[in-house]
Amino acid sequence: MYNKVIMVGNLTRDIELRYLPSGSAIAKSAIATSFKYKSSTGEQKDEVCFLDFNIFGRSAEVANQYLKKGSKVLLEGRLVFEQWTAQDGSTRSRHSLRVDSMKMLDSKGDSSSSGDNQGYNLQGSYNQPEQPQYNESSSQGSYGGMNQAKPKVEQRIPEIDIDEDEIPF
Repeated sequence: MYNKVIMVGNLTRDIELRYLPSGSAIAKSAIATSFKYKSSTGEQKDEVCFLDFNIFGRSAEVANQYLKKGSKVLLEGRLVFEQWTAQDGSTRSRHSLRVDSMKMLDSKGDSSSSGDNQGYNLQGSYNQPEQPQYNESSSQGSYGGMNQAKPKVEQRIPEIDIDEDEIPF
């Protein structure tokens, strides 16, 4: 079975950071996305989707440090079904997103923090900035004057363009 969700939108509230008894961090918040379409009568309609999400470990602390209500973010993870018993004894349930990776989409000028706003890979390290490309040179190498062609290193990270009019906030 395959369970993968990619959401691009804005945070509906500030990150709530807590720590488990084991000492591991957990961050909770929600994301809002919108879909615009025209109805059969030609009227412009907006369909908004709200989804709670959870981030674990050091990534939760990073999210708490750099994200705030209204921040644009791309979240990738899987849907999980949560069930609990409310104080009145009723059983409650909901779907939420367990985040595996995220990318902060706000520009540096939009952020009130002074930190670097590159994407954060939740497996434990920041996304690497583009590597310099090596040029083939005609200079002599150490192997008897043979030309050494150095490989070109190229890293492409897909970018998603969101217009302000597509975001309901």
